[in-house]
Amino acid sequence: MTQGQMQTASLRIIDILRFAASAHPKREVVSRLVDEPLWRSNYRDVYARVGSCANALRRLGVGPGDRVASLAWNTHRHFELFYAVPGLGAVLHTANPRLSEDQIVYTLNHGGSHILFFDKTFLPLIERLKPRLPNIRTYVILSAQSSPAPYALSYEALIRQEPSNFDWPLIDENFGAFLCYTSGTTGDPKGVVYSHRAVVLHAFAAGLSGAFGLSAFDVVMPCSSLYHATAWGLPFAAPVNGCKLVLPCDKMDGESLQALITEEEVTFTGGVPTIWTMYLAHLEATGEAPGRLQRVVIGGSAVPRAMASAFKTRYGVTVLQIWGMTETCPLGVVATPTPALAERGEDAMQEAIWTRQGRLQFGIELRIEDEEGADLPWDGESSGALLVRGPWTIQRYYLQERDAARPDGWFDTGDIATIDPDGFMRITDRKKDVIKSGGEWISSIDLENAASACKGVKIAAVVGVPHPKWEERPILIIEPLTPGAVSEAEIRAHLEPLIARWWMPDRIIFDMAPLTATGKIDKKALRSRYASLLVSDR
Repeated sequence: MTQGQMQTASLRIIDILRFAASAHPKREVVSRLVDEPLWRSNYRDVYARVGSCANALRRLGVGPGDRVASLAWNTHRHFELFYAVPGLGAVLHTANPRLSEDQIVYTLNHGGSHILFFDKTFLPLIERLKPRLPNIRTYVILSAQSSPAPYALSYEALIRQEPSNFDWPLIDENFGAFLCYTSGTTGDPKGVVYSHRAVVLHAFAAGLSGAFGLSAFDVVMPCSSLYHATAWGLPFAAPVNGCKLVLPCDKMDGESLQALITEEEVTFTGGVPTIWTMYLAHLEATGEAPGRLQRVVIGGSAVPRAMASAFKTRYGVTVLQIWGMTETCPLGVVATPTPALAERGEDAMQEAIWTRQGRLQFGIELRIEDEEGADLPWDGESSGALLVRGPWTIQRYYLQERDAARPDGWFDTGDIATIDPDGFMRITDRKKDVIKSGGEWISSIDLENAASACKGVKIAAVVGVPHPKWEERPILIIEPLTPGAVSEAEIRAHLEPLIARWWMPDRIIFDMAPLTATGKIDKKALRSRYASLLVSDR
């Protein structure tokens, strides 16, 4: 076989920022901070600060293969760690502050970091957890001020004394770069180590026209958390495309987001549905418009079609529905149109896009199989276990003895899905969430989407609970926009023409919907809370 005669330079994450600093040196990076004024810089100066950070890390004893932990929001200092830590060959563990304290302790100890960078917000949490973190020897507060804790160094003081030039090592592209723990599992959280190769290829693919469609004219504001699967890869996709980057810290309420969107002329943003429910409510209450905003990518759970319609019809903003998971770095599919759909007319195209999570993207292969492991056809009807594989799909969880993927590379996502002839994938349920009633399946996701479109509904959650006759029956938990905004009778009347009669929930409960650490509806908690609700029904 003839060998290729091309160069074999490794794909390194630091080269993304180095490129942005050279090709787009004056493109801005803007950041809100904890108890500090708005920070404004550019890629050239951020790259210099990253060099100083890498020198500081090396002086603190960090070397290739070491883990460095962070408990931090979406800020420029956290962004700098995204490049400095993997740039010198270490691994950044972005700890999730929304996990329980026991889970945070577990992930920090399991990850094996000796240094922890944290935002000022988390100082009380650090004080409580510090006695349980024997491996952490150095604490650094991500602040310009001197540290209020005697044991913690100040980030700005730390990097101020360091030169900005750094001789970035030529590391293997398959070396680890990020350690992210997934909360979507039973038992303790599982660690997923992203390689340089996976992150760089993911950044290239995310910006493609069939995915996020980024260009150097875009202003990108990640509202997905930097600690959650690297904010869907936007800290890399933005600079590799020369986009201005806006970081909102922890201020995700409608008013705060609107201020940044309009003042910084944001064109592209993304986050979980609950964020955009609050944002749309703010726009409706104030009569304001979303400035130059063009596209909102929404993932984490199914996007209510009513939300997408509100963005488009009222404000001219396109919603991109996505599906992915920590184990896929995380982008899997994106719901963008194709010529084949457009030929069928606007109504047919919109129906396909909003009843599916997205379409096949380069870099992720999709497969569905039945309970015997046989391939199911891509007919849009056959439903089975969803499997994925590709260059940014997990092979093995961190410190596990066995691969998570099969010998042929296929990884079982835990989702139930269909795929249509055009390559559009539709999640019908999680394996653990699908409801089996009287031998027939009910999709909790479809039922939630139908209920979410009812006027006055903020969040709709459907779970199956034990039933003495039917094995399981669905119950519907509604969090209204405001108290009394919608009644049970109105919800049932709304659902009747949209669902099969036997899908109608046995109970409709008005309650706050509990959320997981990643902003998804915590169905495990709901099933536990209402487990005995129907036990006496006949």
